[in-house]
Amino acid sequence: MTNEELIEKFESENITLATLQKRGLAYMIDEILISVLFALIYFDQIPDNMTTEEMIDAINGLFGYVVVLKVTYQTYFVWMYGATLGKIAMKIKVISTDDLEKPSFLFSLSRAAFRIVSESIFYLGFVWAALNPKRETWHDRVANTLVVNAH
Repeated sequence: MTNEELIEKFESENITLATLQKRGLAYMIDEILISVLFALIYFDQIPDNMTTEEMIDAINGLFGYVVVLKVTYQTYFVWMYGATLGKIAMKIKVISTDDLEKPSFLFSLSRAAFRIVSESIFYLGFVWAALNPKRETWHDRVANTLVVNAH
């Protein structure tokens, strides 16, 4: 769908892009939920008598698990519901630019995986959203998605 066709479709169906503020708050909610879930899963693997340096090393050793948890969380919720719990709370959702429906499993997975890349490169993929009219992040561009207000 071209930009002109997309704008026309948005206008005819009364679809509006989510603000960066809503997206930011949804992101924070999701990160808090993932952090709590991670802490509950791996809490018993960090002994009480560790020094700060040992604790940092132990947490760094679990980094791969954090990535898997984040990708799984993002993929599942975007694929099944078109939104993560944070997005649901903020009343926004992810749609495919192809058909304006929730993304397929593969697009949800690629979006979630590329989101990690965006985070890893100083969050530049998120900053990108502030610099373009469709408020697309890098992971939105890769997956052909946009984040819009849910009605």
